[in-house]
Amino acid sequence: MVQIGYTLMSEQTPARELVDYAAAAERVGFDYAVISDHYFPWIEEMGHSPYCWSVLGAAAQVTERLPLMTYVTCPIMRYHPAVVAQKAATMGVLSEGRFTLGLGAGENLNEHVIGEGWPPVDTRHRMFAEAVQIIKELFSGDYITRQGEFYDVDSAKLYDLPDEPVPIGIAASGGRSAELAAEFGDILVVNEPMPEVVQQFKAAGGDGKPVYGQLPIAYDTDAEAAKRRAHELWRWSSVGGWKVMAELPGPVNFAAAAGTVRPEDVAKSVPCGNDLDAVVEGVKKFTDAGYTHVALVQIGHDQQQPFFDWAEKELLPALRNL
Repeated sequence: MVQIGYTLMSEQTPARELVDYAAAAERVGFDYAVISDHYFPWIEEMGHSPYCWSVLGAAAQVTERLPLMTYVTCPIMRYHPAVVAQKAATMGVLSEGRFTLGLGAGENLNEHVIGEGWPPVDTRHRMFAEAVQIIKELFSGDYITRQGEFYDVDSAKLYDLPDEPVPIGIAASGGRSAELAAEFGDILVVNEPMPEVVQQFKAAGGDGKPVYGQLPIAYDTDAEAAKRRAHELWRWSSVGGWKVMAELPGPVNFAAAAGTVRPEDVAKSVPCGNDLDAVVEGVKKFTDAGYTHVALVQIGHDQQQPFFDWAEKELLPALRNL
């Protein structure tokens, strides 16, 4: 049976409300929750971007059973991988084993803030592979010293570790990243239904490991209002795929790139309204492609409580039948 998650969308939600939403997600019956790790929102209209690791610590204390996961953290620039390992291990302890570290190679949008520029994609991939190896080594609890191509680690050791190592999810979009996920990760993360990437992951040694995806929706009893809101807050997702999205440096650039995106364009990939069948069909595209977990994103901060009510009474029971 597919596991249905809830997305704590930090780009559209104040920090305190994110903690409340984690508790609500557990209460209404979601199987897990993921949180985005951003410095900026995608576009200015979204309006928020709190530090997700503080939110996660609070969320761990207001929940009892809900697994938590970063979706995803970039360990190559804004955070040194040794610091990511410490944060993740601490979350593993605070959550009593309910935390998964989702990792990805990041976007210019969030990483340029440290003033080091944005490396070309082949360099970023090498940086990412080295960073993941450092994190895994530190999860062992041993002292780690290394001088790598991109990162130095001087006698680092994690003193607070959970009983079991924190699982690592790795975001992928093609063959090379799928192979990296199979080699170093416990989980594959691919936002869209991409069966070819799932197959590459399985062929590279990931067969039997979980595969996580994410489906944005805009619940509202007024379908046209939902479509307008999805366009206002989610048009950035239609700017041309990850090769474009990873390079744009700021919310204003995403807004400019999405200048010709129409509400009907967004609605092609985002179920808008309260049509259960549309959401079920959207999730089914993932399950048919081999995904085991799908996290829903409710677009619009002011519609979260109505969404939770709908999810508890109608949506989650319908999805359980998949």
